[in-house]
Amino acid sequence: MKRLPILLIYSRIVLGAIIIGLSLLQPAYFRAVIITLIALGLISDIFDGIIARRLGISTPKMRRMDSAVDQFFWLAVVASCYIIAPEFFKINLIQILILIGLDAACYIISFMKFRKEVATHAISSKLWTLVLFATLIQIIAVSHSVILFNICIYMGIITRIEIIGIFLIIKNWTNDVPSVYHAVLIRNGKSIKRHKLFNG
Repeated sequence: MKRLPILLIYSRIVLGAIIIGLSLLQPAYFRAVIITLIALGLISDIFDGIIARRLGISTPKMRRMDSAVDQFFWLAVVASCYIIAPEFFKINLIQILILIGLDAACYIISFMKFRKEVATHAISSKLWTLVLFATLIQIIAVSHSVILFNICIYMGIITRIEIIGIFLIIKNWTNDVPSVYHAVLIRNGKSIKRHKLFNG
């Protein structure tokens, strides 16, 4: 039972690879299958942390691994979207590059300051993941997105800026920082309350 969270984390590596393969081969009903696999990846992402916390085995190392695998999985999904709907990415290239640049900045700042990767798991980022999920599903299904895409881009920019703010505020690397407000509390040496379901 204690291996279940780790298995759920690693399952997203397998799912990401399969999603890329399906987008390249494009067999019958590949869009529906890819959407199903993305949903399974999101479910595993939600429950790996919940189960780990319930079992009392959620550690900084596991949270770092979770973040790294999340990054791979969602990059695989985005790559799949590009393969399926390249014209959409050409039209919206500037917005996408801005978001990718901010995401890269989060990792650069984290490595420069702490020599560790991003593992804040901020609440706003979790909400953005749901919007990202819906946007990517729409792109895969119909090769098009306007309203959801714009919401996703603006939310993504705001959440990346928040993560950068958290890194600039905290003195030492800390995983599971719910928000900038909590980062300020941590910097001032105060304890913070983390939600049992969403933060370790």
